[in-house]
Amino acid sequence: MRALAAAATALAAPIPARLLLVSARRAAPRFGYCRASSSARLLRSSCYASTTMGDETSTSASALVQEPALPAVQRAGSVKQQISNLVAFSLRATVPEVDVEPTVEVCTTKFGDYQCNNAMGLWSKVKGSGTNFKNPNAIGQAIAKNLPACDVIESTSVAGPGFVNIVLSNSWVAKRIQDMLVNGIKTWAPILPVKRIVLDFSSPNIAKEMHVGHLRSTIIGDTLARMFEFSNVDVLRRNHVGDWGTQFGMLIEFLFEKFPEWEELGSQAIGDLQLFYKASKEKFDNDAEFKDRAQQAVVRLQGGEEKYRSAWKKICEISRNEFDKVYKLLDVHLEEKGESFYNPYIPQVLEGLSNQGFIKESEGARVIFIEGHKIPLIVVKRDGGFNYASTDLAALWYRLNVEKAEWIIYVTDVGQQLHFDMFFKAARMAGWIPGPNEKKFPKASHVGFGLVLGADGKRFRTRNTEVVRLGDLLDEAKSRSKSELVQRLTDNGKIVDWTEEELEKTSKAVGYGAVKYADLKNNRLTNYTFSFDQMLSDKGNTAVYLQYAHARICSIIRKSNMDVEELKMNGDISLGHPDERVLGLYLIRFAEVVEDACTTLLPNVLCEYLYNLSEMFTRFYTNCQVVGSPEEPSRLLLCEATAVVMRQCFQLLGITAVYKL
Repeated sequence: MRALAAAATALAAPIPARLLLVSARRAAPRFGYCRASSSARLLRSSCYASTTMGDETSTSASALVQEPALPAVQRAGSVKQQISNLVAFSLRATVPEVDVEPTVEVCTTKFGDYQCNNAMGLWSKVKGSGTNFKNPNAIGQAIAKNLPACDVIESTSVAGPGFVNIVLSNSWVAKRIQDMLVNGIKTWAPILPVKRIVLDFSSPNIAKEMHVGHLRSTIIGDTLARMFEFSNVDVLRRNHVGDWGTQFGMLIEFLFEKFPEWEELGSQAIGDLQLFYKASKEKFDNDAEFKDRAQQAVVRLQGGEEKYRSAWKKICEISRNEFDKVYKLLDVHLEEKGESFYNPYIPQVLEGLSNQGFIKESEGARVIFIEGHKIPLIVVKRDGGFNYASTDLAALWYRLNVEKAEWIIYVTDVGQQLHFDMFFKAARMAGWIPGPNEKKFPKASHVGFGLVLGADGKRFRTRNTEVVRLGDLLDEAKSRSKSELVQRLTDNGKIVDWTEEELEKTSKAVGYGAVKYADLKNNRLTNYTFSFDQMLSDKGNTAVYLQYAHARICSIIRKSNMDVEELKMNGDISLGHPDERVLGLYLIRFAEVVEDACTTLLPNVLCEYLYNLSEMFTRFYTNCQVVGSPEEPSRLLLCEATAVVMRQCFQLLGITAVYKL
């Protein structure tokens, strides 16, 4: 009986990987692929003694033996990934003849923290093949026995048809939390199988102000970008603004007519963008002569006439400045590559598709017939002009071949689902991206979202039926937040402790955060009702409640008068109380939650985790005295870890955390 004398070498491929065809571009492993660390690490192996209790079999380490080629358990990545690495090793030892990937999930019973559910699937593959296994439970027993012993797993048990329950070691959980406090939350970033993505979001139209309809695309896209960036993915944030098309002939001709000396007047000539657009549209619809001139203006603009190009640039510049004001309020960063950017690429892209035989003539237009759709995808209109489909095809080609993106994600309302379905199918026909059921890169995804509704259940608008300007909405959120904050501080006599600057910054963080969280906490596919009263409430699953929870933790730490930074370096975390363990275990699941939110493209997964974390902390704080207890140093570290994780969740959601309320 002896321990390993040297570090075990990490397996090059801990999980059997299928070939990933990447359309003549570099391969990328898919989600669910668990990478082993390339560094060697000392692991111990053991033989096991088992005791059976009904259909539950407990297993504990009883002796040390030497086994070859143990997987290195990495501290980077999620806990689920690490458990999967260990299970993968066990599966190869248990059924070496079967190519299988580990199925590991969070355990929903009291018998474990994680559960391996491979046994039943394996039994269906090996039964009748001369195997020594008698049933799924026997396979589960073998999987549990073949798990390499290490500091991660405390014990295992097998239930029913081979479900392997895995209990994590308290000391390992505590060590993982303490390592994060010392080395930073970035060490908990999940490992994703993609290196570069394009996120196409927000995308307002030039000459129109951003309104509440742009809210969802902007904040959903920003949150997805933040989560991927946290996961060490290169994210190209793209603002595909509508800066080209027939509407510009209307706008330019209206500008020339109303303000012949527009070049001298500059931005003052246009003034309010929304009013300018409405006035030009009204004239376009009611004045046939003006409509003819506007259509000619489009031809001149696309022909490159300097006067028209200059007017177009001025209109775009004014719009851009207005957009940037909103983006600054929301703390959203984007790189603009509008429709006009891809115009030069359209002819060559369409020529390539035509040479492949996909583009056909139909009723004077050029189209691509898509299987499963009665109406074809029009790529060149009857008048020879290009449209959304031709621009989107050119943009996708550029993103794949020039920007070398492995995943292109489009964030728009669900009303555009049909367009993206046809557009993606055309790209698959051309061999640009794999089929929807093939887990290969590169790929393209549409992140659809529902409507923002008013109290009447209809699309959210002002009383005079105008769409709500996004800037006005954010200003009102901040104003209401400040009023409520001042009232509360006045009532409890603490207003004297706050400066005007603190009130301003806090009301901005709380108000804007409330608007974002009220949207993000919902499944993006559903409609949601916009209500300032609900989103600014300090009760229930709201950003305000979560801000109070975070500020409360910060207050507990301040009142302890202990140096938390010193505790991080010299203190120890103990998880002796059940509520300490529950909180600690939930904290270390942060990485897999971010991974899940990225994989499913659902920000509400992270919101749910954040809210549940705050509830678990409340239970911990209620049942475990912190300040003045013998366990104070350890419990303060748990408080600090909770605050750190909450702040990271806020950051990923685009919300500024506040430290006192």
